[in-house]
Amino acid sequence: MYKRVPLDQDEVISELPEKGWRFERRYMVALLAFFGFANIYAMRANLSVAIVEMTSGIDQSINGTTVHLPGEFENWTPFVQGAILSSFFYGYILTQIPGGFLAHRYGGKMVYVAGVAGTAVFTLLTPPLAKMGYSMLIFARFMEGLLEGVTYPAMHVVWSNWAPLLEKTKLATFAFSGSYFGTVAAMPISASLGQHFGWPMIFYFFGLAGLAWCYVWWKEVADTPSQDLKISTDELTLLQRDAINTNTYIVPWRMILASKPVWATVIAHFCQNWGFYTMLTNLPRILGDLANYQLEKAGFVAGLPYLAMGLVLIWAGQFSDHLRKERGMTTVRVRKFFCVVGFFGQALTLLAASLTRSPTWLVAWITISMGLGGLTWASFSVNHLDLAPQYAGHLMALSNTIATLPGMLGPLIVGIVVVDYTVAQWNVIFYLTTVIYAFGGFMYVRWASGELEPWASDHLPFASELS
Repeated sequence: MYKRVPLDQDEVISELPEKGWRFERRYMVALLAFFGFANIYAMRANLSVAIVEMTSGIDQSINGTTVHLPGEFENWTPFVQGAILSSFFYGYILTQIPGGFLAHRYGGKMVYVAGVAGTAVFTLLTPPLAKMGYSMLIFARFMEGLLEGVTYPAMHVVWSNWAPLLEKTKLATFAFSGSYFGTVAAMPISASLGQHFGWPMIFYFFGLAGLAWCYVWWKEVADTPSQDLKISTDELTLLQRDAINTNTYIVPWRMILASKPVWATVIAHFCQNWGFYTMLTNLPRILGDLANYQLEKAGFVAGLPYLAMGLVLIWAGQFSDHLRKERGMTTVRVRKFFCVVGFFGQALTLLAASLTRSPTWLVAWITISMGLGGLTWASFSVNHLDLAPQYAGHLMALSNTIATLPGMLGPLIVGIVVVDYTVAQWNVIFYLTTVIYAFGGFMYVRWASGELEPWASDHLPFASELS
């Protein structure tokens, strides 16, 4: 008979070999995944800088005199700009669940690289399409979202094959942190490129960088450890011991949708993304309106919150697995601790940002608030792998589908509320985000779990050793 893999992840977790740090193949996958997310988020975030130049113009020094060059699209109203910024998410929401199915069926490697490559192509096409009118720019951004939507579900399928149980948090969060480092890079690079070469260069630069990454990923990464020709025997044995079969089960959607722990992750994801997308699409404008920063300086400063978030996410992922492995803390306790501290810390610091009148403190409070989002991401973003590892791609697809709604609604709400770009109008956005953060923390602490769900434990694969 075959011996069944233990069901209780907190009581019986396979011990990793104590051989110190080695750059093994799973770390290569994590590193390349990091740069993949960095690329797609750079291609997502660059428009928030470019659209300021496209509509408001730039100031340039000509023969020692500062001259204002008008924007090419000055007639775009705040509502039109909000529609352009949100159009990405109308495509993004459509391919989350299909992306999960495709990744389980055809492999996470292929679906992930296809999503990045498609996004890069439409990024390169953005300048000529924008010159044809804002409706064509909306189409380009919609297509970018449609193609990028498969990436998160695909990466969860990758980790179901490549992450040992005691490393899944740190590997997944390291890969996801690339999103924030990509945003960090996109802000100042976009501002500098736009200032010196014109706004079209912003899209050409990041589109080509995305295609270059695709080539490296395709050459270096295998779908499963057994297909990797460079993997060591020890690492292959470790990964096969914890492997999950991801494509042989009927997905129990009825039980998934009835699960409170699943909805805890969904709600947390939605609430975190509300604040993140609000800042992603508006931070350069916020810094210009409330701190009087010019575009190039605003682009540099706007990267600081994402740098903080990426660093916190990496630390939180490492420390989460340390607490589980070395300190014996239960998974649910670790997940709730990081998520709740993150949410309520974000709410309090964003409230402080709304009360300050100092540009320096405004930047400081926003940076701290967004940085604490790394704590929440280190919790709910890997919780799918705790609840049902063989359905992790589907759970992330469900979660990210609903968590895309803030990206669609947020820019439109900002366009309706922030008409005159005053402090009072921006504070309405800050207060709304604060309430949503608090709600996310409250619901996660009530419903979250770190245990394998009953509907998932009935479908675990069998280990290879005989009993």
